[in-house]
Amino acid sequence: MPEGRGSADGAEPMVIDGSELVIVTGGPGSGKTTLVDALERTGLARTEEAGRAIIQDQLAVGGRALPWQDRALFAELMLAQELRTHRSAPRGGGPVVCDRGVPDLVGYLRLEGLPVPAHVTAAARKFRYHRLVFVTPPWPEIYEQDAERKQSYGLAVRTCEAMETAYPEFGYDLVHVPRVTVRERVAFVREALGLPAVS
Repeated sequence: MPEGRGSADGAEPMVIDGSELVIVTGGPGSGKTTLVDALERTGLARTEEAGRAIIQDQLAVGGRALPWQDRALFAELMLAQELRTHRSAPRGGGPVVCDRGVPDLVGYLRLEGLPVPAHVTAAARKFRYHRLVFVTPPWPEIYEQDAERKQSYGLAVRTCEAMETAYPEFGYDLVHVPRVTVRERVAFVREALGLPAVS
């Protein structure tokens, strides 16, 4: 059955195509979201990072689905948000830059020493993205903690390593983004995607 198409009886397709959805992943504080923001300014569509939005929402309402309170519940909320984001992302207009994706959940759960439920693995296999996944490596000179980013730099490094392990397991090719200026990072990603340079 072709990717992204349902069966004759209207059942959910086995694989949901997201070949226009380009993931940027890595550890926290590595310039990932700054890069996504900058790529958006060149005219590319983008999606928001689920984790930070969930933390903001949970802090606002006194919820417990936080990575420092209930990691499993936090992961479930992230999965739900990533699936909604995948389904609602624009299609047909060129690359859409995604601030993380479903396979990040596999890396996160392993990093936290939690079991990876079968439905999380199934989601990572079903909801597909562009084959190239851009990784922003740990960068101590720019790393900062804040109210929503409580991880130490060491944990940020291990987070990146967890993502570097998870994505290839689902058939993705990693592309490491160099530690250069934001402008140079944008040019690097656009060139890797075969997009024209921007001034």
